[in-house]
Amino acid sequence: MNTILRKRLAQALLPLALLMSAFALTQPAQAETSKLIIESGDNAQTRQEAAMEKEQWNDTRSLRQKVNKRAEKEWDKDDVAFDNRDNCQQSSNVNAYWEPNTLRCLDRRTGRAITP
Repeated sequence: MNTILRKRLAQALLPLALLMSAFALTQPAQAETSKLIIESGDNAQTRQEAAMEKEQWNDTRSLRQKVNKRAEKEWDKDDVAFDNRDNCQQSSNVNAYWEPNTLRCLDRRTGRAITP
């Protein structure tokens, strides 16, 4: 009877022993597992931020170009007016005078624009 009890006990304990040994093997493996994550900084959020910064830079660049073109046009207009004033004042036509409000050379008698 003693041997039958031992067989049954061995049969009952064998799966339990295998289960315990499986846990014993997996626990150290889980305890020793460590992760090292190295990010290059290139993820979806940084790409989106870079795209937004580039778009803002392009918009700012476009506005700067418009302002510069406008300033250049104004400068060209002033430059042409300066040359026209010099030509009007040096004109041999005694009736020619420079009108600073309209930036034109006018005839004193008629008030019409003339080319000196």
